[in-house]
Amino acid sequence: MTPGTAPTVDDVRLRRLLGAPGLSWLVDRARRRLERGQPLTGPVSLRAPSSDQRMAAERLLGRAPGGGRSLSVRLEAVDDLLRRSGISPAGLTAAVVALTGPVTLLGPARAEEERAWAQAYAPLDALADEFPALGPWTERLRGDGLVRRLAGTPTAAADLLGQVATVVRALPAEPAMSLPAFASRLLGSAHALDDGTPLCTLTLSGVRALTGLPDTGGVQGRREAWTSVGLLRDELSSTVLALNLRGTPALDWMADAGEPAVLTLRQLTRQPPRSAPPTVRICENPAVLAAAADTYGTGCAPLVCLQGQPSAAALVLLSHLHAHGSRFRYHGDFDWGGLRIAGALLRRVPWTPWRYTAADYRTAVCNLPSGPPLTGVRAEAPWDPDLPDALQEAGVRVEEEAVLGDLLSDLG
Repeated sequence: MTPGTAPTVDDVRLRRLLGAPGLSWLVDRARRRLERGQPLTGPVSLRAPSSDQRMAAERLLGRAPGGGRSLSVRLEAVDDLLRRSGISPAGLTAAVVALTGPVTLLGPARAEEERAWAQAYAPLDALADEFPALGPWTERLRGDGLVRRLAGTPTAAADLLGQVATVVRALPAEPAMSLPAFASRLLGSAHALDDGTPLCTLTLSGVRALTGLPDTGGVQGRREAWTSVGLLRDELSSTVLALNLRGTPALDWMADAGEPAVLTLRQLTRQPPRSAPPTVRICENPAVLAAAADTYGTGCAPLVCLQGQPSAAALVLLSHLHAHGSRFRYHGDFDWGGLRIAGALLRRVPWTPWRYTAADYRTAVCNLPSGPPLTGVRAEAPWDPDLPDALQEAGVRVEEEAVLGDLLSDLG
């Protein structure tokens, strides 16, 4: 019932009769029953009533309050009193609406709220339709309650998830750019993706779903996640290692000395190499590049080291070299993390395996003493679909350092 449809009540007399503080519990119980769609019949009880509450019930019904541990009032008696007195000719239901306002049935209201929540996820559903690989992530967000906790209401959630979809759809950023500049251009605020905001939290989870990066937590983990899609906190913290690349005065000087160069994103975006070798080998771990410099110096084949996940600097360098004709041969650790790094790189630039196939892994396992056990969640290897099965069968990790001799034999 609403005020517009409720029968006329004598408001002054009604408030004098049922509006006393000592009867608020009675009105509240009656309202709760209406909200649940239950009839206003039978008793309602109050445990350990105060003397004021007992006296209010006595005045209402004209009876002795009694001395038990609880106070009970039959709703039919109150309804009959209101009708007979003319205070509320339609009885207790109309009186409760007049005193407390419109009553909304909780069942339909909750169903409507759930429909609104379901609709709020529409931006993510559309995103998953465009990028099926994101389907498990969108389902996880729908089921784990994180969006509800961060947004609070379906309306706020729809707006938040719309922004998340807008950001994820624009990734990876090419060329790489600063995170504040990206946020300003796409969302109208340089601080929209600041740490701790609901948008940052949900978008980072989407970035990890997009790239396969594990959630390592902390500032460094967030930095690596943003960097993996070309978004940078700054131009200097993102670096890549290179040996015997040429094309800038700094690179030429380091190549003439046979020493590794540490290239920042700032250097690569402002002054990229002017030349590109026909073939560049890529490794995952700095130990390989350091050993190559020690072993061959100026005679080493051009080599780039990712230092783990492909940084924005590494992606900018390799994209530039690829655009100018370089072909890439890649090697990484034989474990699930290594396969994910290799897959992330393959999604950005093409490469062929450098001793990084199922056959190479089986050979390494046979030739090496028992290595550390393989742990973690399985990853796929698009360049060699047999490789994950080989890892799972042997159950052994083979790090690059363990096959360093073989890798060095290809670099001299």
